[in-house]
Amino acid sequence: MPVKTREVHMMGTVIQVSVQHDYADFVLDEVILRLKEYEQRFSANDSRSELMEVNKNAGIRPVHVNPSLYELIKIGKKHSMATDSFLNIAIGPLVQAWRIGFEDATVPSSTTIQSLLSSTDAAEIILDDQEQTVFLKDRAMFIDLGAVAKGFIADLMVDDLQSMGVSEALINLGGNVMTYGTSPKQADGYWRIGIQHPFLPRGNYITVLKAFNQSIVTSGIYERSFTRDNRTYHHILNPQTGYPIESEIAGLTIVSQKSVDGEIWTSRLFGKSSRQVMETIEPLEGIEGLVVTKDREVWCSESLKPYISAPI
Repeated sequence: MPVKTREVHMMGTVIQVSVQHDYADFVLDEVILRLKEYEQRFSANDSRSELMEVNKNAGIRPVHVNPSLYELIKIGKKHSMATDSFLNIAIGPLVQAWRIGFEDATVPSSTTIQSLLSSTDAAEIILDDQEQTVFLKDRAMFIDLGAVAKGFIADLMVDDLQSMGVSEALINLGGNVMTYGTSPKQADGYWRIGIQHPFLPRGNYITVLKAFNQSIVTSGIYERSFTRDNRTYHHILNPQTGYPIESEIAGLTIVSQKSVDGEIWTSRLFGKSSRQVMETIEPLEGIEGLVVTKDREVWCSESLKPYISAPI
């Protein structure tokens, strides 16, 4: 069967999808349509999206949403409220204030940041399981699912590909990689996934992981940043302070079965020390990690080491 690849610019990144199927072009056409549907549902940067309907009605009324959007908001709220979590889907007001990754990025005043922090309490996201509605109690609240949406979408895409009879596929949502089925290029069936080197231009890998029906999510301070007055600010904000996280970590990779889990744990853990990251993920079933520090130290889960196919 032929292997075909399609590349599109969506969700603020470059998305690549490769599938092996007798009707690969048809499958890829359908995948692109689904991606547009998901972007329209989960985007915090499109005023017409379903998520933005929730944000526009903050403090006004509950909004009935698609079951998948409701599920992701519920998952996001749960992990936003976990002890010591650096993930907060209610951090939208601060994301909108900083605008890191956009041409109009700026450094908000400390007064502005303190004011906006008071409207980022995830506990004030009110969910009604029976009605499938979402209500934001504070009129200044704004949900941003940017930390978890790509992983959730990757999982939805795997379900879509299964329903279309695809047996092998590789999904790359701007560095969020999902492997599905066996690799047609490797004798052992494992896909080889390069992990971006935090200190070198994109496309340079610090190591390569072998993966099979797994997600590889990497988050790093090198992904989006801007410089103002000789100081560089990266896009990963600390929900406690409202400023970019100050951490010894330059890059954090999570390997998991579900891609949304990779997104959740890279976001929850990025503000912790390398040792704390490893201690946290060690007891988590099906969650493995690799950390690169600013001092160029590499930490890796013991059970991940056999799947490293290039030296660190």
